[in-house]
Parts: sequence; structure tokens; C-alpha cells
Amino acid sequence: MTTEMQEIAITEDKPLLTGQADAKVGHTHSPLMILLDQGQEHSIETPHGVVHVTLHGTGATRRPAILTVHDVGQESKSCFSTLFKFEEMQEIVKNFTLIHVDTPGQEEGAAAYPAGYQYPSMETIAEMIPAVLQFFNVRTVIGVGVGAGAYILSKFTLANPDSVEGLVLVNIDIQARGWIDWAAQKLSSVTSSLTEQILTHLFSQEELSANTDLVQSHRDRISKASNLVNIELLWKTYNSRRDLNIERNSAFNSSPVVLRCPVMLVVGDQAPYEDAAVECNSKMDPTTTSFLKMADAGGQPQLTQPAKLTEAFKYFIQGMGYMASSCMTRLSRSRTTSLSSSYSMDGSRSRSRTLSQGSQGGQMPPSPSQTMEVSC
Repeated sequence: MTTEMQEIAITEDKPLLTGQADAKVGHTHSPLMILLDQGQEHSIETPHGVVHVTLHGTGATRRPAILTVHDVGQESKSCFSTLFKFEEMQEIVKNFTLIHVDTPGQEEGAAAYPAGYQYPSMETIAEMIPAVLQFFNVRTVIGVGVGAGAYILSKFTLANPDSVEGLVLVNIDIQARGWIDWAAQKLSSVTSSLTEQILTHLFSQEELSANTDLVQSHRDRISKASNLVNIELLWKTYNSRRDLNIERNSAFNSSPVVLRCPVMLVVGDQAPYEDAAVECNSKMDPTTTSFLKMADAGGQPQLTQPAKLTEAFKYFIQGMGYMASSCMTRLSRSRTTSLSSSYSMDGSRSRSRTLSQGSQGGQMPPSPSQTMEVSC
């Protein structure tokens, strides 16, 4: 009994991770430890309404928190649990506080909004995040967003550059929908159910045709959701997004709109938003941007390729100066992989970073001034 009490006391001072407590007590799962693994849920009042947030860890750390925002048709659990509960990811999450943000009304079991409810815009949702950081007394974050969540985090970063140390953006589309896309969406809304529309947003045509277990689980969850009206509101809001107008500096653009922190763009080579991610990459600062295109990853690489994304994420945060050489993985030891960040003597980060990740050994790193496209 004494040993269990000591174990719980130690766990409270560290990130509350699935698997971390298990590793210390073997296969014993006390009710309290299971509760801690699920994280601490909060409903946080913001100037624009209430937002549901799940915290893993104490928040008492000098490192930035890892803050996630999910895609349409998902919430934080369905979007990120596979990645952040992945075995190799535990080396990262045990050293950082995790803040999972559910966009308004999207959390599991949320009550349906009444008819006529005015759902917040993408910009307004981004404006809710500062209140979340203030609630947990977090100064800076590393953002991880998927689809709509990637857009929201980009918007937040543009407005609050000092609050974001790095961004991992999966399936990012920074452009507003054009007339052709708008017409196609209108036609789709007539011929397809809301669930099927969202599935074509989340998954590749190959995945949909194969009707994989992952696709089917999402279909069942969305179609049977008690808050389906809320999901539809977020879907309409995302499709009404504005162009972020991100553009790298050039002779023709003396006042560029740029993400000034290190950014890793991630997309599957069969994903619906592959072209959008490539277009976004072309507009990013090549000295601070890494582009990771995953082979055979489909539309949800964080769910289907957690090992590869974990490896890339480890090197990304290494390049930011965190967890130095300790986060080498078994996978990476057999591959040529490097991510580095230059520092001045006073400890401030420079923007010179390189990424090389190839399936063959002996590949030389690219120039720091280039964006490296990675197929893995």
C-alpha cells in the first residue's frame, strides 16, 4: 500500500501518460492511475465562448507545452490518441505538457447546439487559444494541428508569433475555397450525406474504396454522433475559411505574411490535401520549413503512420533545441537522419535548420536554406 501511494505521488509531478504509469507498476492498473492517464478535462471560458480542453501533465515546466487542434469530423481523442499513445512517442510526451483543444461543440458527448446557433469562424476559434494558455499559465507552445486544426493554429500563430515556438501542420490548406470548389461542395451536399462528405475530406480515395477499418470506424462514429449538428457547423465554417495570404519574402512582396517559427508540413502522398500542402510549402520560408510527404500514408498519417511521424517530430523538436540526442529511435539508427538548429552564444535560436531523412544510407544533408521534401 505504501509503495502504491509513493508511485502516485511521483506520477502527479510528471506528465500523465498512458503507458508511463504502467511501465512503473507492471500490469497493475489502480483506478486512480487510470483516471490520471485520461488527463484532466476542463471547460474554459474565453471571450468567444466555452472551449473543452484536456491536459496531460502539470503545466509546471520551462519547456513549451504541446498544443493540439483536431480536424473536422474528429475530436482530440480520435485525432491524436494513436499518435500520442504510441510507444516511441512516450519519450517526448513525458517531457512536455500536452494540451488537447476540442473546437467548440466537438468534444465527445457534447450537447447539440440549438437551431440558429451562430458557430464561430475559424478566426474566432483561433482567438480562443490565448485564453487557454492563460488558464494553464503557459507562455509558449509547439502547435500540432490536422486539417482544420492546422489552419486554426496557423491563424493563431500569425496573430501571436511570440506564443508559438514551432508548428507541425498536417494536411494544411491555407487558401480559401475557390468557385469551382464551392460548386463541387454544393453538388456534394445534394448527392452525399454529411458523413460521406467529411470522409472524403479525411481520407484518400484509395482508403475510401478499400473501406478500411479506420474509415469504417470514423463513418460509424460520425453518423451516430449525438452532436452531429455541431460537426456540420464546423464543416460549414471550415469551408468558409479565408485565405491566410501567407507569402514568402521576395522582390515583389516587401511586406510578406509569414509564419516566423520553425514549421514542419506533413501530408500523405495519397491524401486529399497533398496539392494544398505542396502549394503551402511553396509559400513558406525555406530556411524554417521542413516538408514531410509520407509514402502510403493516406489522409490521416498521424493515425496510419505514427512511427514515421513520431520520428520526424523528434528531430523537429531537436532542431528547436529540446531533448538533444536522447530521442534517437530504433528506426532512425538505421537511417540517415539529421535535424539541427544553430544557436548564438546567448542561447537565442537562429533560423538555420536542415532536415535529411532518406530510405537509403549515405545521403548528404541539404543546404540549410532549402526546404527538404521527404518521402518515407
